[in-house]
Amino acid sequence: MQGSRFAFGPFVLDPDAGTLLRNDDPVAVGHRGLKLLAALVGRPGEILGKAELMDAAWPGTAVEEGNLTVQIAQLRKLLGPAADGGEWISTVPRVGYRFTRAIEQLNGAKRKPLPLPSKPSIAVLPFVNISNDPEQESFADGLTEDLITDLSRVSGLFVIARNSAFAYKGKAMDVRGIAEDLGVRYLLEGSARRAAGHVRINAQLVDAVSGEHLWAERFDRSLEDIFAVQDEVTGKIVEALLGRLRAPPSRNRPNNLEAYDLCVRARKLMDDSPQTAQEAHLMLTRAVSLDPGYAEPYRWLAMNHWMGWVHSGGPTEANRSVALELARKAVALDPNDAGSRWVLAYLLAYEHSFDEADREFAKAIELDPNEADTWAALSDVAVLAGRVEEGLEHIHKAFRLNPFPPSWYYLTLGQAQYAAGEYDAAVATLRREETYRRSSRRFLAASLAQLGRLDEARAEVELFLVGNPKFTIRHWAETEPFRDAATLEHFVDGYRKAGLPE
Repeated sequence: MQGSRFAFGPFVLDPDAGTLLRNDDPVAVGHRGLKLLAALVGRPGEILGKAELMDAAWPGTAVEEGNLTVQIAQLRKLLGPAADGGEWISTVPRVGYRFTRAIEQLNGAKRKPLPLPSKPSIAVLPFVNISNDPEQESFADGLTEDLITDLSRVSGLFVIARNSAFAYKGKAMDVRGIAEDLGVRYLLEGSARRAAGHVRINAQLVDAVSGEHLWAERFDRSLEDIFAVQDEVTGKIVEALLGRLRAPPSRNRPNNLEAYDLCVRARKLMDDSPQTAQEAHLMLTRAVSLDPGYAEPYRWLAMNHWMGWVHSGGPTEANRSVALELARKAVALDPNDAGSRWVLAYLLAYEHSFDEADREFAKAIELDPNEADTWAALSDVAVLAGRVEEGLEHIHKAFRLNPFPPSWYYLTLGQAQYAAGEYDAAVATLRREETYRRSSRRFLAASLAQLGRLDEARAEVELFLVGNPKFTIRHWAETEPFRDAATLEHFVDGYRKAGLPE
């Protein structure tokens, strides 16, 4: 999967790096457009249906067909005409689209395998939905995610995070190659079918080094027993890898399967656009009403409010208090959930309740040392506390647990690199497509300014202020969880040099 690039005309597309170059110069293509272009270029000459393309760009999300039309139009505008004046992408009326030009596949240097951890290491690959109902896709995804969470809570294991495991969804690739990409020895793979109140699950544990199947089993159960099946699968894997069975503390399970399904669907929308954040909000609010004793929707609603801060350019008092209340509710309902703990810790840090935040972060790590998001969030808080080297260690640990992470990891890494005075590295990180170059632009502008590249810095400031017109340095400094005056002054200095408003 890794290392493939595609050349066509003056363009080179690298889907893994998230870049499109025209004559070696970067082209500013959005995240959705990049996904669509990768799907089309990957199968030149073939007609790709609208549903398939929408699934490529908006996986697991129901969107209007007009969104696809808009993205294709923007792609055509970015690419311009081909050398002969023709088009790169043709429309097949009422069916879909086709990439009409020849492409050359460039295979770059093979990615260096990640070293294996000292403890047994595992990735849970997305379970395949073998029912005839595409609506059951989210059920298979939820099963995968829950198994990742359950295994992650076992301190004797090293477990790859969900975001990286799902990078292989729908991909045909040998287990050895996946294991090398992720730096693990063992893979869990399987399939699920849910129908008429029953569920059938096939699971197998593979040693990617020897190719040996260590354990395999089929489960035919009532749908009401699904969480017991998850616990049983987790126990079998722990026993196979550690030679002993020691269950982690019990989790808060839903009483309503519709609420569970809504949470599974909402998880995929958390680190995305304001529009999808609103869609997630509606799903999670419905989940709470269906199952008010279920902790997970409260946790994600708290994060949903947090993402609202990010997209609007800064936290408001109302959003802060609501998010904190929701996070506290999640922890009260499920004290053993590390995800709810780190979300609460993060929000407490932004309230400057630092002692309580530190305790919650410590508890989250105790409950789940493999929760990559905890380490990434802790990096942010440590850097602003002036513990920059510690912050860099935390974000690198997060990347090791989650080699193909969500976009905000790159923002956090770039912030840490800026704080460490590694301005060139920060610029390279913050110009990656994964950050969407939204709220991250402020750190990019500051890094460019510290390098003396003032014209570039001011151009980034102008773009940042389009999406964040109310941003001021003073408001940002007051609302960020700074504990170190020198670190605060370092960021303010970069902002001022870049020309951000006081």
